[in-house]
Amino acid sequence: MTIAFTFPGQGSQAVGMGKDLAENFAEARAVFDEVDEALGEKLSDVMFNGPEETLTLTANAQPALMAVSIAVVRILEAKGLDLKSKVAYVAGHSLGEYSALCAAGTFSLADTARLLRIRGNAMQAAVPVGVGAMAAIIGLEHADVVAVCEEAAATGACQIANDNGGGQIVISGEKAAVEKAAGLATDKGAKRAILLPVSAPFHSKLMAPAADAMREALAKVAKSDPVVPVIANVRAAPVTTADEIASLLVEQVTGQVRWRETVEWFAGNGVTTLYELGSGKVLTGLARRIDKTINGISVNGPADIDAAVAALMA
Repeated sequence: MTIAFTFPGQGSQAVGMGKDLAENFAEARAVFDEVDEALGEKLSDVMFNGPEETLTLTANAQPALMAVSIAVVRILEAKGLDLKSKVAYVAGHSLGEYSALCAAGTFSLADTARLLRIRGNAMQAAVPVGVGAMAAIIGLEHADVVAVCEEAAATGACQIANDNGGGQIVISGEKAAVEKAAGLATDKGAKRAILLPVSAPFHSKLMAPAADAMREALAKVAKSDPVVPVIANVRAAPVTTADEIASLLVEQVTGQVRWRETVEWFAGNGVTTLYELGSGKVLTGLARRIDKTINGISVNGPADIDAAVAALMA
């Protein structure tokens, strides 16, 4: 059994996330306390108790999701998991790539929390509310989505943001262009083209100011080579050096999250089991739709921890 750990992205947050971990494991409480201290506020209170609209803010959701993921990692490590010997690769969806890098030792927990707060604020500030948009295109081939984005780009910026697999591709850019692309996709035979309730056009070239902010932030932070290879979002291939990782994280802000190709890379390189660590089960569901030969397992609560420990230590 060859194992990879994956880490969820924005959209997997929910009020109450991490609370049962904090109630049952000192390691989780320590993670949440350290994140609170790094940010200078009680983010954990928002995670546990809401309100939902505060948790959903990009600047909160990103470090919150990372905190829950790393809490799970720390609990597993306390129960005997050695990441380097048991796990072949790590990967994360968008902000989840930071969680993966923290788990693999590239960034400290406190620095990861601060980087994600900077990232969330910068992404939100990059484009005025209402200027950008994102849409999910369901049931259309990748090449056809590329074509509709290119046609719509005459109206304004429009590109693929996330290739999530399972027939789901998310596009991003200027509102008029994204709306045009959604209409063209329907004309081309998409099952659905749904405008998403998001606050900014993530993973589009409109995010260039946020990429600049992350370039500056990443240049200042201490970083180490990961203890296991990280499958980078924008490359869908392994990366092993800290400097290259930092460059790709900057590129990721305006680039495509190639998640379908990431899971396909896992399947083609001997990975049999993907553990999704943290809030929700989105990546587990996507993995099953992308490649049925891979076993997807979500680990986000105390019962999941016990099952994962039994399997990982076998």
